[in-house]
Amino acid sequence: MAKDSKKGGRNVTTKKQFSSRYQQIAADLARQIWENKYPVGTKLHARSAVAAVYGVSPETARKAISILADLGIVEAKHGSGFFVASSERAGEFVTQYQEVASLRDLKGEVLTSVAQQKAELTHFSQLLDQLIDQTNRVQQANPLAPFELVLTAKAQHLDETIGALKIWQNTGATIVALRHKTTLQVSPGPYAKLSVDDCLYFVGNELVFQRMTHYFYPESRLSVSR
Repeated sequence: MAKDSKKGGRNVTTKKQFSSRYQQIAADLARQIWENKYPVGTKLHARSAVAAVYGVSPETARKAISILADLGIVEAKHGSGFFVASSERAGEFVTQYQEVASLRDLKGEVLTSVAQQKAELTHFSQLLDQLIDQTNRVQQANPLAPFELVLTAKAQHLDETIGALKIWQNTGATIVALRHKTTLQVSPGPYAKLSVDDCLYFVGNELVFQRMTHYFYPESRLSVSR
């Protein structure tokens, strides 16, 4: 067998190994037959020669040639070896092999993508756990450090009193101070009215800021300020 070009046997290994080596060799030999590099009637060299060309064991070469024989691409002649029997069948085999290889490649890409997404989700989950843990640590270390929420013109419940809003019942927050313009009112009573640009200072558990934000800004997401 001619050691024909780098397009021959050694290119079979350039893609991911989703099929066995002897199947790859069989497909490469079939391709060369299909391209008429080995015309019908041409004798293939012994399996030892095929093994040498592709750098595999004689047993692997035997399996590759056996595939071609089973498909009627080559035929054995007793005492003489294997001869090319059908270029057409070689082409059919190559086409089918390439289609299967494409599906295997696609499957490999999908599995790789899924694995990457799983890794990203795991990383995100770890970051979220760290955030919750740190929030809990801060809360436990200084549970009286208040959150802050500024009431803009987009806030709900403006011009209503703290008592009427029942903030603790609705959010779990305890209002500890209210800043109105330049005046800071500590422990504002139930009759304190909320206005634009007021800043509420409040304490509560790790979920209280989100609850207060949603209570005053149902459509918005604000950052925690503490």
